[in-house]
Amino acid sequence: MGNNHASPRRRSTQPSERDPMNAFLSLSGRILALLLVLTLPLAAQDAEEGVDDRPGVAILPFTDGGSFGADREDLAALSVGLQQILITELQQNSQLRIVDRSVLREVLEEQDLAEEGRVDAATAARVGQIVGARYVVTGGYMDLSGDFRLDARIVDGETTETPWSDYVRGDRSDLYALLVDMAGKITSGADLPALPMEVREEREARPIPPQAITLYSRAQVLQDVGQTDRARELYQRIVSDFPEMTEAGEALEQLDGEA
Repeated sequence: MGNNHASPRRRSTQPSERDPMNAFLSLSGRILALLLVLTLPLAAQDAEEGVDDRPGVAILPFTDGGSFGADREDLAALSVGLQQILITELQQNSQLRIVDRSVLREVLEEQDLAEEGRVDAATAARVGQIVGARYVVTGGYMDLSGDFRLDARIVDGETTETPWSDYVRGDRSDLYALLVDMAGKITSGADLPALPMEVREEREARPIPPQAITLYSRAQVLQDVGQTDRARELYQRIVSDFPEMTEAGEALEQLDGEA
């Protein structure tokens, strides 16, 4: 009988039971790497641009509730003058994002909402949604022969609810101090970060008479309607007569930049 030699065992060429898993993991790794390649530039772009997640606040024009005892034109101009001064006061707080008045004016005009008395809670909330402001401030004022009162309320731009309302009242000669006080009340009413005390004290110490606020308000109205030469004259008058009101100088720089 011939010798029986066992055939040499051949290594199987079939994939092992673990090969499908290895293939899956390899594919997953390639997909993950691709996603990283695609998303990292976008993330870097967002980081460079910076997403402003500060709470947004919009101050709408105020309504004259029936003032008397002063020049009618001056009283009407306070509608936007008080609005802009409150915006400026709130802008001193770097923890808040305050919507620029020019943006609000454009939205009100585009949405046909600029007529006096038309800004109810639902309308205010809609404006807030358009400009990305959670808190929208509306209100009115009355000047009764020097007895000045300013009312304000906050409308929640997401729910249209009015969680807060308050007022300040005093002699018209203290108008600027009343506005600084109202800015603090708005911040507190919305449960927002407060302006540092030292900054508020600096603002309150500014000796700004009501005449300066009146001139500034009229200049804002003139600037809105395109009468920039007359607006510039009033701003220059404020800079000369009431230099403490630095907002006038800033407005002049803005006009010069647009020229």
